[in-house]
Amino acid sequence: MRVRNEEEYRRKKNELMKKCYECYAEHGLGAVGIKGLAEACGCTSASLYTYFTDLDDLIIQSTEYCMSKVEDDFMAKAPTDVEDLWRFVDEIPYWTAKKHGKKYRLMYQVYTHPKYREYGQKFFKGVDERYTEYAKSLEPKLGIPYEKITPLIFILIRACVHYALFEDEFYLKSQIAVLKETLELFVMKYNPKARSGAVTGKAEIFKGVSPQ
Repeated sequence: MRVRNEEEYRRKKNELMKKCYECYAEHGLGAVGIKGLAEACGCTSASLYTYFTDLDDLIIQSTEYCMSKVEDDFMAKAPTDVEDLWRFVDEIPYWTAKKHGKKYRLMYQVYTHPKYREYGQKFFKGVDERYTEYAKSLEPKLGIPYEKITPLIFILIRACVHYALFEDEFYLKSQIAVLKETLELFVMKYNPKARSGAVTGKAEIFKGVSPQ
């Protein structure tokens, strides 16, 4: 019974964090108080305080939880092989902006606030570790050492987030173009299949040039 109660507590808390974060993302961090959050969650203010010590605690925990779920969504769209890599790089920035743009804007509003900056530092240290593990999972699929993949993931993430924040098409395209060239070089260097016409043709399409 205790385990079931703990599971129910965690499930309910996760649900509240999700709804509160979405409410903040939609209306702004300074525009919603505890009453507005409670209304969005369909509960009372007192109920929220059974899960969080205060509003700061709610903001800190909900930001970390919800952005970790955004990471999970991103990782779930991982390329399955070299050819799928081109699809992934082309689609992910626009998918990120459409599905998670408001969440990214809120995250930076939270983590750049002097009150929450230390929590942002802790969160992004975890991001470094998680995306390194993500790169390791991609290594056997792409044939590229994870040490090379890891910094490219951060370049891609930066481009995605910047576009989600500002919809800056020039910045996005310039970053993605350089990323694509680097990926092509790494594929040619580390993956034997890159010497075949199939992957070379895909890389040419990737650059906007139809293979002969």
